[in-house]
Amino acid sequence: MTDTTTKYIFVTGGVSSSLGKGIIAASLAKLLQAQGYRATIQKLDPYINIDPGTLNPYEHGECYVTDDGAETDLDLGHYERFLNVPTSQANNVTTGRIYQSVIDKERRGEFLGKTVQVIPHITDEIKHRVQILGKSGDYDIVITEIGGTVGDIESLPYIEAVRQLKWEMGNENALVIHLTLIPYLSAAGELKTKPTQHSVKTLMESGVQADILVCRTEHKLSDSIRTKLARFCNVKREAVIESIDASTIYDVPNLMLEEGLDKVVLEQLKLESHVPDLTSWNNFLAKHKNPKSEVVIGLIGKYVELQDSYKSILESFIHAGAANEVKVKVESIHSEYLQPENIATKLSHLDGVLVAPGFGERGIEGKIEAIRYVREHQIPFFGICLGMQMATIEFSRNVLGLSEANSSEMDSETPHPVIDIMEAQKKITEKGGTMRLGSWKCDLLQNTKIASVYNTTSIMERHRHRYEFNNAYKTQLENAGLKATGFNPETGLVEVIEIPTHPWFVGVQYHPEYKSTVANPHPLFLAFIKAALKHKTKK
Repeated sequence: MTDTTTKYIFVTGGVSSSLGKGIIAASLAKLLQAQGYRATIQKLDPYINIDPGTLNPYEHGECYVTDDGAETDLDLGHYERFLNVPTSQANNVTTGRIYQSVIDKERRGEFLGKTVQVIPHITDEIKHRVQILGKSGDYDIVITEIGGTVGDIESLPYIEAVRQLKWEMGNENALVIHLTLIPYLSAAGELKTKPTQHSVKTLMESGVQADILVCRTEHKLSDSIRTKLARFCNVKREAVIESIDASTIYDVPNLMLEEGLDKVVLEQLKLESHVPDLTSWNNFLAKHKNPKSEVVIGLIGKYVELQDSYKSILESFIHAGAANEVKVKVESIHSEYLQPENIATKLSHLDGVLVAPGFGERGIEGKIEAIRYVREHQIPFFGICLGMQMATIEFSRNVLGLSEANSSEMDSETPHPVIDIMEAQKKITEKGGTMRLGSWKCDLLQNTKIASVYNTTSIMERHRHRYEFNNAYKTQLENAGLKATGFNPETGLVEVIEIPTHPWFVGVQYHPEYKSTVANPHPLFLAFIKAALKHKTKK
């Protein structure tokens, strides 16, 4: 059955990948939300993995985690950061999940002996998934971003599902925004529309007519180019929207407002258009663009050459920087190349150091060396997930004197597994979706740094790990000065460590970066940037 109470917007891409469908979708949703509409966004990913949880960050950037424990595409992070509304399992669907669901139904005999085919069975499953959020009654408008590029073999079932939905729902209830590239040929000194024309034609060959064109460009679109595109691509002149390169992704909602994207969308969907209230958004932008000071933070990890690997952390620095009216300059430092002999050169000038999450043993000795340096030199330290575990190992080795202390993930034979596999994880052999995932409760001890940061003693934070602080070493570590200050109330799992005698030394097992948004910068990032600023002033 087709949902006709909710309005649906489909965002497709052509010519090239990485044009920013997620940012355009999030910006449009922000404009609709700022006019009082309840909007959400979902991402359909055409790869056959069940989710991005088993994908290398080099392949796909960071894996984002929702409250309900879904490992999802990093675009969901943009959706949450822009809208300040949590996403869930229903907001990200992959081809792998679609096919798995259809095959499971076939095995249960639900198709009553029929031949199972891409059409109608796969496309019906896609249509069902697209409408889950709409049928929940929580949203007026659902924006569906379709991953990949029009013309890709793997995208065809999604485009066919869009064709069917658009036909069933009618033009007033569903529309298609096609994001495309207008390349600039410097030799000819002009913008070229032909790639866009071909992309729209390819979409039409699948039976889908784009209603709105959003054109990524490095140069302003002239009136003649807009008219030409409208004529050749069967769209209204006002539905040719320029998306020019911006200095920050947070500029895009205002740029789309100037171009009238929200107006064109609402007009076609027969919904009332108002002036969006972007007051708090623009306050954030003003602070972000006009900082009163600057701090330099070292981000230490093993995927630092690829910014998308730590996307949520980098965005959290932007949110916390704006709130503190500070420009956060992030210096990416590859942990594999950190040695005792170069550590002072690499870290002494920094105002703070964040040791990033990750898996596997590559680069961990460099992380441990960095933590030793910042602990001994009183530089603010923030460890997330693996970063917190490395801080525990560093302290065990260099303060407790357990020179062979390690995580059983890195060394299964270590005599001192100060970080060990979680009890619940010991019998699990499959890799995908089996970690401790999603939102869990954490109780904080009173009169601690962490409790003062949150200004409460009970929090909910998102996790993605299978190794934990080994409580067998807790007393030894605490007696030596490393305090465990946050615990899961059910299991006693240590979630937070800190060194009270250090100006700012905090490690957390969870991922605070997943919950930081423009409207609500995460308190831990706010406090860390404040500490970095204080350290800089003292220097």
